[in-house]
Amino acid sequence: MSIYDYKVKNRKGEDVSLADFKGKVLLIVNTATGCGFTPQYEGLEKLYEKYHDKGLEILDFPCNQFGHQAPGSDSEIHEFCTAKYKTQFDQFAKIEVNGDKADPLYDFLKEQKPGKLGKAIKWNFTKFLVDKNGNVMKRYAPTVEPEKIEGEIKELLNA
Repeated sequence: MSIYDYKVKNRKGEDVSLADFKGKVLLIVNTATGCGFTPQYEGLEKLYEKYHDKGLEILDFPCNQFGHQAPGSDSEIHEFCTAKYKTQFDQFAKIEVNGDKADPLYDFLKEQKPGKLGKAIKWNFTKFLVDKNGNVMKRYAPTVEPEKIEGEIKELLNA
């Protein structure tokens, strides 16, 4: 299996094939609107604005599993992010990232790059960096701010 074999739901409930992102560098993030890390949306948007035209895509997956910090509907979450942080990157339907109901994409990401807790996602704003060929290159803890990933994104975009 490759990352390109997975399909996810966009915030309107429509299937999106990750194969649509072939040739792009991906930063995949599980997010929440009521978390202490929520201001990271600002850094994510800055990266998106700076590198989207060069091939970066940010895939935002809201998740309500950690402290119920993403309680709204998909459209309410989208409205919050676009109003408060002016986000322009793709936001998908709310998912679970751990447990029996974890989205298959997240099972794959965790298998490729386990973290300090093994395969579990520790909290909101865990990030996965994927190269242009669909290889999961790195996993970042929630405390790693998007700005700290910029150099590695640039390297993958220039590869």
